[in-house]
Amino acid sequence: MKRRSIFSTALTAASLAIAMLSPMAAHAQAKTLKVIPHANLTVLDPIWTTAFISRNHGYMIYDTLFGTDLQGAIKPQMVDKWSVSKDNLNWTFTLRDGLEFHDGKPVTSEDVVASLKRWGSRDSFGGALMRSVDSWGTPDAKTFTIKLKTPFGVMLDALGKPSSNVPFIMPARIAATPGTEQIKEHIGSGPYKFNPADFKPGERVIYTKNDKYKPRSEAPNGTTGGKVVKVDRVEWVIIRDPQTQFNALVAGEVDIVEQPAFEQYASLKTQKEIEIFDMSPAGTQFIFRFNHMHPPFNNVKIRQAAMVALGQEQHLKTQVGTPGLFKFCKSMYPCGTPYASDNTGIYTGTADPKKAAAMLKEAGYDGTPVVLMRPTDLAAIAKLPLVAKQQLEAAGFKVDMPQSDWATLVARRAKKDAPNAGGWNAFMTAWTAGDILNPITMAMMNATGDKGWFGWQDDKQIEELKVKFIAAGSEAEKKKIAEQIQLRAMETASHVHLGQYNNPAAIRKNVTGLLGAGAQVYWNVTKN
Repeated sequence: MKRRSIFSTALTAASLAIAMLSPMAAHAQAKTLKVIPHANLTVLDPIWTTAFISRNHGYMIYDTLFGTDLQGAIKPQMVDKWSVSKDNLNWTFTLRDGLEFHDGKPVTSEDVVASLKRWGSRDSFGGALMRSVDSWGTPDAKTFTIKLKTPFGVMLDALGKPSSNVPFIMPARIAATPGTEQIKEHIGSGPYKFNPADFKPGERVIYTKNDKYKPRSEAPNGTTGGKVVKVDRVEWVIIRDPQTQFNALVAGEVDIVEQPAFEQYASLKTQKEIEIFDMSPAGTQFIFRFNHMHPPFNNVKIRQAAMVALGQEQHLKTQVGTPGLFKFCKSMYPCGTPYASDNTGIYTGTADPKKAAAMLKEAGYDGTPVVLMRPTDLAAIAKLPLVAKQQLEAAGFKVDMPQSDWATLVARRAKKDAPNAGGWNAFMTAWTAGDILNPITMAMMNATGDKGWFGWQDDKQIEELKVKFIAAGSEAEKKKIAEQIQLRAMETASHVHLGQYNNPAAIRKNVTGLLGAGAQVYWNVTKN
């Protein structure tokens, strides 16, 4: 209550100050879009982490070679034209005119190649591309080439990947930073500029319009088309308390709450000046991720027992609750998408503590505690670990649940230390549909060991099947291989998926032009 009172007082003071401004200053204020993002921004490198808040930051300041529209079609963004040889081994791309970084330097082919190499060192899809590349070429400042060892039929899908990790383009000198390290400069060529001097972690992030950005002429669609900036400034206001977020939105002190608490939707719908808008209409999936490096989950049989212990229904009802915003889905690929399959091996999606207990005993579990991290400040997933802990303990696991904010969890999950030395055994998160449509885009299918995604699964069979998926000549063949990969992921218990849901944004009605891009993007937005 004390925090709310302080915030309320601050808002009142701010409102009085605004009322005293000259008409010109008030007009300038109206051109500032204020957004409460779903999480605190602490990692500014969208390649180093897959955190969505860092991805959203990336879309503000960087641009991409290609984008993905709402129908799933790949369209050029920074690229003007491209071609591929008859044997599908040689690709040539030409950049469009007018591309310029925020420091005034032109975007060149060398910047592109350096950026793609760094992205490929971190991303599952990018890694698959890198393994197919024979050599890179930069014949001139606007042209880059990719010579392949074997055909890579999903080249454009890779370069137009819409969500984490997105192949954002940055200056070559910055992209030279190893993928294992975070970049220290944040200069892009995108529609907004980021000023580090204005950045106050835990309080606010400010982006200003890039007046030199030249948008494409096409209408915006997903992450494609013209990125036309219609406000002077976007301010992310970091407020973690859901009720304070609600109050600020209703009072008109902020314009958008990206992810309201699920229990607030009924009240939000009664507010005349508020409407609900889903920026990720294809939905999102909850997941439980194992650390494959350390006991007890370095034992596949113990991971399998945990998979059987965890069920979707209680997680969905406890975390989401609101009818119509969640659904059961056995498939690792979102239900309703091309590769969705109910052929899931030992995984039923229904919690079975008795079977899990028998499997745990057979696996020789010695009582090693499971360190399950819980983010207390991220309302969209904060309740999930409570349910998982209960279900794992019902099967005989011992569970320790350290609690922290999401930013601390993101930093901790990158550590490979033993759980009792600052590491971890498991965490829970969520992925938008665009991230998990197929086994190449899915981070949890990166089974390259310590070079892979957090959890560091090492499985040659998954990686070999992914190569076959890429080389598949028909959609029917791809679907068959995608199902084989799903079954292998179930067999090895790469992770546990715990149902689908939607978490729409709440916006004031004087804000128009938002896009259902699958990510929170703020071009094309008008504030009246």
